[in-house]
Amino acid sequence: MAEERKPPSSTGPAPLQRGKACLRCRKRKMRCDGVKPACAQCVRAKKGDVCEYDDGKGKTRTQIMREHIARLEMRVRELENPEQSAPSMTLFDPHALSPYYSESSSSSSYDSPGKLSYSASASPTPFPLGEQDPRSMLSPLSVTTPDVDPATWDSLSFADLSSVPGVNTTFNGMEAPPLDHILSVASPAARVARPSDSPRNRLEIFIPHRHQCGLDIHVGRLRDSLNLAPADQRHPVLMNAIYLWACYLSRPGSLSQYEQLYLSRTVVSIGDAMQLTSKVVDLIQACCLLSVYYLSNGRFLEGSYYSAAASTMAIQCRLHQIGSGAQSMNLDSWDASFDLPPPKDNIERGERIATFWQVYNLDRCWSVVLRRPATLPDSDHPWASITTPWPQRIEDYENEDLDVGGGSPTIRGFFVQQGQASSLSGFSTVALRVKASALFEGANRLSSSWSPRSLASGSFSENFAAFEHSIMRFTTTLLPLHQVGGAIPDDKYALIVIHSLAHASMIRLHAPFMRDDAVSREKSLRAARALIHVTKLVADADFEFLDPVIGSCWASAAKVLENELSRLQSSWPDPLNTMEVRADLESLLFVMTKLGAKFPLVAYHSAKVQSCLDGE
Repeated sequence: MAEERKPPSSTGPAPLQRGKACLRCRKRKMRCDGVKPACAQCVRAKKGDVCEYDDGKGKTRTQIMREHIARLEMRVRELENPEQSAPSMTLFDPHALSPYYSESSSSSSYDSPGKLSYSASASPTPFPLGEQDPRSMLSPLSVTTPDVDPATWDSLSFADLSSVPGVNTTFNGMEAPPLDHILSVASPAARVARPSDSPRNRLEIFIPHRHQCGLDIHVGRLRDSLNLAPADQRHPVLMNAIYLWACYLSRPGSLSQYEQLYLSRTVVSIGDAMQLTSKVVDLIQACCLLSVYYLSNGRFLEGSYYSAAASTMAIQCRLHQIGSGAQSMNLDSWDASFDLPPPKDNIERGERIATFWQVYNLDRCWSVVLRRPATLPDSDHPWASITTPWPQRIEDYENEDLDVGGGSPTIRGFFVQQGQASSLSGFSTVALRVKASALFEGANRLSSSWSPRSLASGSFSENFAAFEHSIMRFTTTLLPLHQVGGAIPDDKYALIVIHSLAHASMIRLHAPFMRDDAVSREKSLRAARALIHVTKLVADADFEFLDPVIGSCWASAAKVLENELSRLQSSWPDPLNTMEVRADLESLLFVMTKLGAKFPLVAYHSAKVQSCLDGE
């Protein structure tokens, strides 16, 4: 007969409820008896002093100790830096995801979950930093804007945002974007409010640099806008883009700590501005400023995106055909119309003209750098022909001395009728800048279209000779270099860029042929050395105001000289003297390094020149 089962002994320890074991036993998956203050397993392992329970009724000893240490460390910092101490405040949950940013998912960010970064563009390699200042020499793959301290919000007086022009809490019924998400990216640099952080002072920092960024605007009206009612002010998308540039131009000063703030606010404001037809010019100007900001930092994808957006909106609003009158288009009545309301006066009309050519310069010059087709069309089709008159100074529009335009093609007329003296017009500095941009992009587009089959038709050779003649004629119309130094500062900076673009156009035109054709090589070398001659006009103070696109002109000249240096070094039987070419490269390296301290894209090119001189 089978033995009867005996009931289990009741003398053994009763099983614990789930979650009642100590932390050590739970981690090691051991049976715990739940005895306090130390269980048998911990006592047996001589770990009784670290036996802890987390039963939801209170904090563990380790948690209490860590919080106590944190409070002590905070108090020490306050005592060491009393002038930087901030009042206590309750912060939001730093682990909560922001609707405008993405948290880093790397393991290195575990201890700082609020660390935010902006993705960089598809530039293939980081800019070499060398021993330069890491704040001003950034890689295009690691460009991040400065962190923002919690006390920043106190210094910006966000308690009453409606009183701050450009960052008002509502616009067109839209609530301002949540700002507390940036509290998690703290920097100890911003603890006390500074008078220079006011909107008006940020605007005054930007105004002397507006042409450097490509913006031509009536300064008096821009200043007065700060005092108007919110609905009559410039849209926050433009004001925040201006404040972004003010912060960027202030690097490495204290104002640069707000750079990420205004970058985020500019991007967030775009959606609201797109709903307001009356603010579309502000939106286009802001997109241009954003594009140049990204491009000069080497963030090509983002820069190209905002450049294309500005071009598309300019065409959609017919800024490319200001003054051409009504078009004879048989549009059905239900087709959408995006025509802007008529300008209120000549100044507003002038700003619209200037805005279109701002888009044009950005599109034409930077499409060459980005190695992509230009976005703005210009053909004989009625919808695509650029007929907006040449830009003039804003002061000319204010004085009612303006070109109303006749509806004839502007850029195509410049190329086709350049040889006729009666048709020469648009010789203001801003108009010459547009012509230089057209030549720069046109030369690059023509030379890049060459193929062995092009020679068979003969049309390429004819177009090539005509375009080269256009560049040479344009160069002769410019103010001679020996007189540029005596021009007013804004004109001097513009003429330096215009001369540089003209010579860089000649280089771009001959670039595909300079290795195998002695004539093209000689013309490219002559243009490169003419570019170096232009750099002699740049004083130390001028680097603060130069358009960053000039760095690409210098890079074109450097490429010509690098090829020449390689040719001389490989000459047979004996290498030829390379001292002159090296001296030219060193001259370029000097100016590129100076400008590269402000614009990382130029720093990247200067590092490549340095590598060439070092023989790497």
